[in-house]
Amino acid sequence: MSVSGRRVRAIFRKELREYRRTSSIVTAMVVFPLIFLIQPLVVTLILPASTSAQLSQQHLLLYMLAIPALVPAALAAYAVVGERQQGTLEPVLTTPIRRQEFLFGKALASLVPSVGISYVVYAFFLACVELFAQQAMASALLRGPDILAQLLFTPLIAGWSIWVGIAISARSNDPRVAQQLGLLASLPSVAVTSLIAFNGIHATLGLALSLAAALTVLDTLGWRISSATLDREWLISGERYR
Repeated sequence: MSVSGRRVRAIFRKELREYRRTSSIVTAMVVFPLIFLIQPLVVTLILPASTSAQLSQQHLLLYMLAIPALVPAALAAYAVVGERQQGTLEPVLTTPIRRQEFLFGKALASLVPSVGISYVVYAFFLACVELFAQQAMASALLRGPDILAQLLFTPLIAGWSIWVGIAISARSNDPRVAQQLGLLASLPSVAVTSLIAFNGIHATLGLALSLAAALTVLDTLGWRISSATLDREWLISGERYR
């Protein structure tokens, strides 16, 4: 199967322009990162140095993996139903663009800003810890394996949230309902990363590799299944053919 890069880029650019005009998208891209930045930042800057030994046994920074779970879910859930509601979806679907290209372009438009925001927020947090936290707290938190896990799992978790969000969006009639369902569907990812962050699930190298492999497979299957099940006729006419 060949994918036209030109068509994918066209969908990608079109989607980014649409985000800037949609207040709910802009709000999600601002509010969710702030919510999940404040908690670990407050913990780091306020708790006394005596708690550093306890924090060194946890993986607090993994709590921030909720950002790449929630932000792309809100973006992707709007991707299809939002455009359909505005009446701009039909002209796109009546062009020769393939379903795989259409969905891949929309997925990239959700992935790139979501991952970028996640990395920027994470870098800001690391800078604050390095500059303002006590040395014992900084040593307890700034650990190589945790930073590597954040870099690795951010795009993998975002990818899964995007494909779930797009699948919901393609079958919805209301953008707000689609976004609510997309956020709800992303909560299991938030729950797992939070449990690992606070030692509810013991983090090991084997667990990390298994989760990374599983997410890679799910991301690949998500694109293929979403493409195969996209019903162009229903999206255009609003009626399913029997």
